[in-house]
Amino acid sequence: MRAFTQHKGLVAPMDRSNVDTDMIIPKQFLKSIKRTGFGPNLFDELRYLDEGKPDQDSSQRPKNPDFVLNQPRYMNASVLLARSNFGCGSSREHAPWALDDYGFRVIIAPSFADIFYNNCFKNGLLPVVLEEKVIDQLFQDAEASEGYQLTVDLDAKTVITPSGESFGFDVDDFRRHCLLNGLDDIGVTLEDAELIKTYEDQRRQTAPWLFGSGQ
Repeated sequence: MRAFTQHKGLVAPMDRSNVDTDMIIPKQFLKSIKRTGFGPNLFDELRYLDEGKPDQDSSQRPKNPDFVLNQPRYMNASVLLARSNFGCGSSREHAPWALDDYGFRVIIAPSFADIFYNNCFKNGLLPVVLEEKVIDQLFQDAEASEGYQLTVDLDAKTVITPSGESFGFDVDDFRRHCLLNGLDDIGVTLEDAELIKTYEDQRRQTAPWLFGSGQ
């Protein structure tokens, strides 16, 4: 998993509350368990004017010109500004996979659904919770200034605007450690690889039948 320390990127403001995981990545695209290839179908029902199908070439589909990600000024955005309860609905890791595959590294919102919030950290995305009044200000600034960028510093737990204004955010110490070091659940386990090997070697001596040898 990619580590996250500090990121500066173009902001795309998605002014919509209660964006659920089926809106983030519709159910018909969940057939693969690979973590890549979902970007073209991120927000599929909002981005395109037709109904998306698996294995369809999205580059040939008619796009909705009113959707934020289709507007030229927000092309290559890597910071998604959202409204309350982002990521609600069914649990699916495909949702953060699609956001990451599209190119987003940070999602900023006043609140997230719990399962989606946890899945973000496990897949290299940083979900940032800021007060609603701060979110309102960021929406106004992003829409008023083309090319608006934010700097998000996980180590300092701050979001910094182009004018230098700084907003602090909270994040659990364990999640912060994992993301700073690029550790998913497997990576966390492998931090104790030597201890695990030592334990298994000891068990192999005291209980060889567990390992298919001895009686």
